[in-house]
Amino acid sequence: MTERKPPGVSFESFVDKQIREATERGDFANLPGFGKPLPDDTAPYDELWWVKGKLHREGVSVLPPALVLRKEAEDAVEAVAQARTESRVRDILSEINEKIAAAVRRPPPGPPLNLKPFDVDAMVEEWRASRA
Repeated sequence: MTERKPPGVSFESFVDKQIREATERGDFANLPGFGKPLPDDTAPYDELWWVKGKLHREGVSVLPPALVLRKEAEDAVEAVAQARTESRVRDILSEINEKIAAAVRRPPPGPPLNLKPFDVDAMVEEWRASRA
């Protein structure tokens, strides 16, 4: 906390003195965002800009559960392509199939799921063919 402005000193010179002293102490060194450009100020004003920024920094998803599951299914297909062993392929597919089956039994809110469980044996055959 800074000290109170002494009587008889103009506010501007008091603030300038506080800033100069803080700079000399190094209080402004190594602040987060130092040397980075300011955000775009031409974007329309958003009252919840700080909430959206916090969610983004924390990695919180704001997608509906159905879309999250669709993304997980896409990621599973990519993970299968990168898998090194058949057992790993089966593990990846069984995990996502369990999630899909649970969502089919009790549909999540939001857009339609439009997913069905993967045919594990067919995916394993495709994986083998891509390795040959």
